[in-house]
Amino acid sequence: MIKVSRLNSKEFYINPDLIEFMEETPDTIITTTTGKKVVVEEAADSVLQKIVEYKQRVFLGLPQKIRDGGPDQFDR
Repeated sequence: MIKVSRLNSKEFYINPDLIEFMEETPDTIITTTTGKKVVVEEAADSVLQKIVEYKQRVFLGLPQKIRDGGPDQFDR
């Protein structure tokens, strides 16, 4: 999950895997795969950076064999 803020500065977490697209009009609007729209304080580039950092943390937490594309420790 990544932390973002509504226009009233109230922070909340959103699952980046459910983000379908973002647009700046000039406010940043996040649209989820469920069709829900959320307006946030952060610029789209900032949200994108948070998504990249989140994905890196998730990816780097995987066992080395999985990161390298090889069989994981459960394949026997």
